[in-house]
Amino acid sequence: MIVSMPMPAPLPVRDGVGPTRLRVPASGPWATLAEYVVAKFDHLDADELFRRFDAGEIVGADGTPIARETPLGAHTFIWYYRDLPAEEPLPFHEEILHADDDLVVIDKPHFLPTTPGGRYLRESALVRLRIRLDNPDLTPIHRLDRATAGLVMFSARPATRGAYQSLFEKRQVSKVYEAVSARPPDWDPDRPMLAGRPLPLVYRNHIEARRGELRVVVDESRVPNSETEVDVLGYGVSASGRAVLHTILRPHTGRMHQLRVHLAALGASILGDRWYPDLLPEEPDDHSLPLQLLARQVDFTDPLSGAPRRFVTHRTLSEAPMRPTP
Repeated sequence: MIVSMPMPAPLPVRDGVGPTRLRVPASGPWATLAEYVVAKFDHLDADELFRRFDAGEIVGADGTPIARETPLGAHTFIWYYRDLPAEEPLPFHEEILHADDDLVVIDKPHFLPTTPGGRYLRESALVRLRIRLDNPDLTPIHRLDRATAGLVMFSARPATRGAYQSLFEKRQVSKVYEAVSARPPDWDPDRPMLAGRPLPLVYRNHIEARRGELRVVVDESRVPNSETEVDVLGYGVSASGRAVLHTILRPHTGRMHQLRVHLAALGASILGDRWYPDLLPEEPDDHSLPLQLLARQVDFTDPLSGAPRRFVTHRTLSEAPMRPTP
């Protein structure tokens, strides 16, 4: 998934975490901007919120502190630092594969989010790396789902960020993934097929991500906007005794949850996937069975030097066949 360029923040990164931006309505039943904030965050202590305004901790787009008397409509956005909750450290660690003045590439473990979100703030690859590398300018160029392991690229400085971002926007990055699925009941090694289609195959459909919904929506009536090349790496029995199918995936587009949706549609949903094809009840992470999806390799021409670049994961999928049969 491509990361859009955010609006510049007037406050610096602090302890690896950037400030929070809040859009403020232009009008409403509140006389002041502070009254709106108190009403919006009615679960927080009102006196503490007013204190933050008085202390200059809430600022406008130019970084100027906003007084509690500032009328509603004077600002479209405000910025502030969130009070960070206590987080239990995740027992999984990223590996830095490459780092220079412009680009950082890591091997992300399962269960670690790429960026802060939800209950994970400090325990995200971005915050960990900003602190580890002492670089508040570090920004992800693309993302992996928290459940997916493998390669993630970060821009190390704003001056060259756009050059690397444009690679993804122009689809000039070749990406390769691996996945492990339960072996379909009708699997025939002499005639390898998925959903009645011979392998290798190219699967296409229309995927739409909707605000507020966990899963993407597939609309078969619309022109496809997602495309993945699927082939078999092998099949066999995993270390846990599961009969599995090991596939290699080459996405030609980068839609949200694309690979998970496409394999599920082909009758080979990824082991450990609790969202596709069916949304299962939320449960604590099962560390014994992470989502069997791995961002294995990226290839591109470096936009600064013109040199070919290739990065390959050091990770493997725990449910890959022990005795693969090609």
